Amino acid sequence: MPTIHIQLPYHLRTLARVDGDVELAVDAPVTVRAVLDAIEARYPMLRGTIRDHDTLQRRPFLRFFACEEDLSLDPPDKPLPAAVAEGKEPLLIIGAIAGG
Repeated sequence: MPTIHIQLPYHLRTLARVDGDVELAVDAPVTVRAVLDAIEARYPMLRGTIRDHDTLQRRPFLRFFACEEDLSLDPPDKPLPAAVAEGKEPLLIIGAIAGG
């Protein structure tokens, strides 16, 4: 089982009490849903922060990126790029900035 690297925004790293990237073993197929399930299982304090408790939809001000692609609007069960699934590239969870 490959180790997936996830980069969390500062506020979620602080909440989870981790420094740097999160590394998790994720069963295949490696999808956003599988990665988020693994994160929430290991860091239960993050439940409801990345996705809604009830709908499991991505929170509006968080975005998912991998291999220079925005994956935020992709279906959660779409396989992540091979480089992410093989642990060569990280999955980035980024806090969006809004303003006017």
